[in-house]
Amino acid sequence: MKVYKTNEIKNIALIGSAGSGKTTLAESLLFEAGIIKRRGTVEGKNTVSDYFPVEQEYGYSVFPTVFHTEWNGKKLNFIDCPGSDDFVGGTITALNVTDQALIVINGQYGPEVGTMNAFRNTEKLNKPVIFLINQLDRDNCDFDNILSNMREVFGSKCVEVQYPIETGAGFNAVIDVLLMKKYSWKPEGGAPIIEDIPADQLDKATELHNALIEAAAGNDEALMEKFFEEENLTEDEMREGIRKGLITRSIFPVFCVCGGKDMGVRRLMEFLGNVVPFVDEMPKVKNTNGDEIAPNADGPVSLYFFKTGLEPHIGEVSYFKVMSGCVKPGDDLTNADRGSKERIGQIFACAGGTRIPVDQLNAGDIGSTVKLKDVKTGNTLNGKDSENRFDFIKYPNSKYSRAIKAVSESDTEKMMAALMRMRQEDPTWVVELSKELKQTIVHGQGEFHLRTLKWRLENNDKIMVKYEEPKIPYRETITKMARADYRHKKQSGGAGQFGEVHLIVEPYTEGMPDPEVYRFGGQEFKMNIKSREEIDLEWGGKLVFLNSVVGGAIDLRFMPAILKGVMERMEQGPLTGSYARDVRVVVYDGKMHPVDSNELSFMLAARNAFSMAFKEAGPKILEPIYDLEVLVPADYMGDVMSDLQGRRAIIMGMDSEAGYQKLVAKIPLKELANYSIALSSLTGGRASFNTKFSSYELVPNDIQQNLIKEHEAEAADE
Repeated sequence: MKVYKTNEIKNIALIGSAGSGKTTLAESLLFEAGIIKRRGTVEGKNTVSDYFPVEQEYGYSVFPTVFHTEWNGKKLNFIDCPGSDDFVGGTITALNVTDQALIVINGQYGPEVGTMNAFRNTEKLNKPVIFLINQLDRDNCDFDNILSNMREVFGSKCVEVQYPIETGAGFNAVIDVLLMKKYSWKPEGGAPIIEDIPADQLDKATELHNALIEAAAGNDEALMEKFFEEENLTEDEMREGIRKGLITRSIFPVFCVCGGKDMGVRRLMEFLGNVVPFVDEMPKVKNTNGDEIAPNADGPVSLYFFKTGLEPHIGEVSYFKVMSGCVKPGDDLTNADRGSKERIGQIFACAGGTRIPVDQLNAGDIGSTVKLKDVKTGNTLNGKDSENRFDFIKYPNSKYSRAIKAVSESDTEKMMAALMRMRQEDPTWVVELSKELKQTIVHGQGEFHLRTLKWRLENNDKIMVKYEEPKIPYRETITKMARADYRHKKQSGGAGQFGEVHLIVEPYTEGMPDPEVYRFGGQEFKMNIKSREEIDLEWGGKLVFLNSVVGGAIDLRFMPAILKGVMERMEQGPLTGSYARDVRVVVYDGKMHPVDSNELSFMLAARNAFSMAFKEAGPKILEPIYDLEVLVPADYMGDVMSDLQGRRAIIMGMDSEAGYQKLVAKIPLKELANYSIALSSLTGGRASFNTKFSSYELVPNDIQQNLIKEHEAEAADE
C-alpha cells in the first residue's frame, strides 16, 4: 500500500441518528474504493463496520469502526460511529481525531434528536459538517420537507449541492448543481450515467446553482469580488470557496445518497477527495502544556492512542493517530503517561476487522497496531525528541447506573478484570468501587449501553452477572446547635483509661464567623478559640474543628485524637449510617488524668460526645440533586413534564432550540434511576437528556422517616 503524505490525508467521521444507514453507506464507500469486492448488509451480519458479536446480535453499531479508502491519489480515513445516544462515546472519540463530519440523515424522518445531538457535538468541537440525506428510496421520503426542517434546525448555512428528481421507490436520479449535471443510476447503482440537466429542471437547477455560488463566494474576498463583477465562478473556484467555508463552518453542503443501492456514493467520494480540507489545513491540536502541535511528518514522533479493541484470537488492537512525525515498524517509543518503553511491531491501515500492513504512517494519518505491552486508551507514545502528552477528548457525564455483582462470588475477580478491560474499549463505561455504598457500580449512557456490557460479560467472558438498583449516597447534617459531654473511664489493673470531652456542634455554612458565646438553657458559654481546622471532606462539604479549651483542662497533644474520634462518627451518621457533612465542632472543656489519659481514651470520649450531640442537633438527611436538561419534540412536552413532576423534579425553565423544546429541571438522583427507560418509552426514543450533579438538599420528612426505618431494618437483619 502507498505511503501517503500529510497533504494527501483526510480524516472523516460518519455520524448521525440510529437507523440513518451509516453502516450500509460505509459498505458502499468501501466497495466503490475497491477495498471490498462485495457489499455486506446489517441483516446478513457481514458488514465491515459491525463485526463484533454483540453488534451482530443486536443489529446496532456499538463501537466506532475505523476504515480507509484510497481515491484519486488521496487517502480518506473514516470512522463509522454508532448512532444510538447510548454509545455517544464513539462519536466524541471520532470527532476529536478527525477533521470533517458527515452527518447522515434518515430520508424517512429528516433531522431527529440524534441528528441534533451529533450536530451539537460538531459545534462544541468546531468541526466542518456535510449533510447526507440517505434512504431517498423510501416511500414516505419528502426531500423538500426535510430540507425545510434542516434549515429550521441547523440554519440557512445548509446549502444544496444536489437534489433528487423523485423520491420513493422511483428514486434513481439527482441534479448536481455544483457540476450542473444530471446523475442517474441503473437499479444496481454504482457508476452513474451523467447527462445534461433536463429542460424541466433547468430553472430550478440554475437558481440553486447561483445560491451555491453566492454561498461559496462569501468565504473568500477575492471570490466575492469576482462574483460581484461577473456573477459567476468556475468549478474550481466554487470548490475553493466551499472548502474554506467548511473550515470556518460557514457552509453545510447537502448531498443526496442511497447507501443501500450505492447511488450517489461515487460522486460523494469525488467531492470528499476534491473539496474536504486536508489534515494540515485544519486548526492544530494542543498538548497538555498548551503548545500547538503541527502535523509535520518531519517533526518528532508522537502517537495518540484513541481507541482499544479486544478481538478474539488477537487480543488488544490499539488504534492511534500520528500527531507528529512518522512511525515505522520496529520504532522504539516511550509512553508519556506511564513511563514504559514500547517497540512498535507491525502497523496497519484499517478496514474494520481487516488490517492491511503498511511500511510507514505519516503525521495526520490513522492506523492500528497489536501486542503493545502497556498502552491504554488516551496514552501518548513519543520518539526520543518529543515530550508531548495529549488529553483533548472529554466524555459526557453518565446518565444511567446499576450496581453489578457476579452471580457466583468466585467470579468477582474475573468480573472486575473484564470490566476494567472493557472500559478501555469504551471510556463512557465507568466502573466505581463504592466503599460508602458497599457496591460495585457501573455507570453508562443508558439502559441499552449497560445491557450491552452485561451481554458481553455473559457471552464473551462467560461470567454470569446481575444488576441491582444502586443505593443512593445520602448525607446527614444538623439543623441546630447542641451540646454534649462524655467521660470515658476504664480500670482493669495497671494503667487505666480516662478522657472527658465537652463539645458543641452546630450547622456550618461557608464564611460564618468563629463563635464568641453560646447559650444553652439559660447558661452562657464564652469561647476563646485557640486553634481552627477546616477540613474539606472527600465526600463533599466541610468539618470545622475549633479548640476552645482553656486552663489546660485537656492537653494540646490530645486534640488530634479528639478530632479523629469526631471524624470516625462523621463517616457514619446516626440516622442511616451515611456520611455527615457541614458541621462545626467546638471543644470547649474536659478533664484528663495524669496517668490514665491517652489518645485512645480521648478518641473514644470524643466519638461518643459527638454522637450524642449530633442526635440532639436536629439531624436531617440530605439527598443528591442533579441538574437535568431534556431535549424533546414539542408533541411530547406535556407527557415529559407530567412524568418529571411525579419524580419530585422542580422545573427551572423551558426554551426552544432548533425545532425542539429544551426543558431544564432539578431532580433527586433517586428519581433518575430509571429515567432513561421512561423517557425513551414516553417519546418513542425521540428525546435525549443529560445530567450534572448540582447540590445536596434536605429530603422531605416522610421520605426521611422511610429511610430511617429501612436502615433500622437492615441493621436488625445484620
